[in-house]
Amino acid sequence: MKVLVVGSGGREHAICWKLAQSPKVAELYCAPGNAGIAQVAKCVNVKATDVDGMVKWARDNAMDFVVVAPDDPLALGMVDALEAAGIPAFGPRKNAAVIEASKAFSKELMKKYHIPTAKYETFTDLDKALAYIEEQGAPIVVKADGLALGKGVVVAATVDEAKAAAREMMEGKKFGESGSTVVIEECMTGPEVTVLAFADGTHVSTMPASQDHKRAYDGNRGPNTGGMGAISPPPQYTPEIARRCMDEIFLPTIAALKAEDRPFQGVIYFGLMLTPQGPKVVEYNARFGDPECQAVLSLLDSDLMEIFTACREGSLDKLDIRWKDKAACCLVLASGGYPLEYQKGYPISGLEEAGKSNLVFHAGTAEQDGQIVTNGGRVLGVTALGDTLEQAIDNAYAAAKPISFADMHFRTDIGRAF
Repeated sequence: MKVLVVGSGGREHAICWKLAQSPKVAELYCAPGNAGIAQVAKCVNVKATDVDGMVKWARDNAMDFVVVAPDDPLALGMVDALEAAGIPAFGPRKNAAVIEASKAFSKELMKKYHIPTAKYETFTDLDKALAYIEEQGAPIVVKADGLALGKGVVVAATVDEAKAAAREMMEGKKFGESGSTVVIEECMTGPEVTVLAFADGTHVSTMPASQDHKRAYDGNRGPNTGGMGAISPPPQYTPEIARRCMDEIFLPTIAALKAEDRPFQGVIYFGLMLTPQGPKVVEYNARFGDPECQAVLSLLDSDLMEIFTACREGSLDKLDIRWKDKAACCLVLASGGYPLEYQKGYPISGLEEAGKSNLVFHAGTAEQDGQIVTNGGRVLGVTALGDTLEQAIDNAYAAAKPISFADMHFRTDIGRAF
């Protein structure tokens, strides 16, 4: 098969790396890709959000299958457009991807189908939002309704901080139209974990749980980022909690979307809080999380192309998906200043040595005059396995040691900060 992967980050590098191992994949392409992805796939200069351009390229180049990995093209309906052009695609259609594209929609869905989540209200009027914050007190969570690159959530410790966040989103348009509607919800407490799952519209098959580290600095301090590292599996996610999540959250969510005539086929991301009252949904995403994808896919012992095909064809229940009995850690090496202002174009050294015995997934890189340089906020995801979680963490940090670039920044407590 000729397969095209849409996207350009660490998640897409991990997907391409795994697809390249499949005997079913004869030719692999990625649009737009990055310098690391170029080592396992042919990169194509089409923007991930260019729906018409992507469909045209896939049709002109006779792609047999397209994997739409990022949130924006899914929300724009790229899967629908590809399918309409007769090209099989992996990922939810637009009407199912709305579970990520609109937090207000996902909260309403959970309320209607009694899926456990935080108490909340939705606002389009700033004054009403401010009055509700005053009434509820702090800590409290303010979320932009739409897509905001994983940064549209503020966990406010004070009423003033929450009001400032609401003003920035609704009045200041910090996230554009994504913040015109805000969801304000109670602040849940407990360990936060991610469970990614393959879904075919009816059936669901979970991957090993993972734990993202969103804050920029050690000790879970600093601004929210797209993720500074991930571990899998986290010790807090016990078999008993996994059973509860399957019965109370995973299966009911897939059934709810099917009942709403929005069958979900693709990867669904369950962001969970393990509260004293039991597991509750923090958020849904309509695709692999990043960097959770790098940690989790490194544990997959089955053919990813086979799984993607089964999700699209509704035959996921027929597959025996196998996972390595190991732990994984992904450490993100970021540009200094990320997630705020940062510079690009710095040469990266040590990649070859780091990649000898571990995985180095490229997130924000480019090739310039034969040299790989920084080209984003999150630059690399150094991923390592171990027989224990502690070993996987140690291996990831050891693997990252040879790598350097100007102003490189990373957390030193991935897997140890909870």
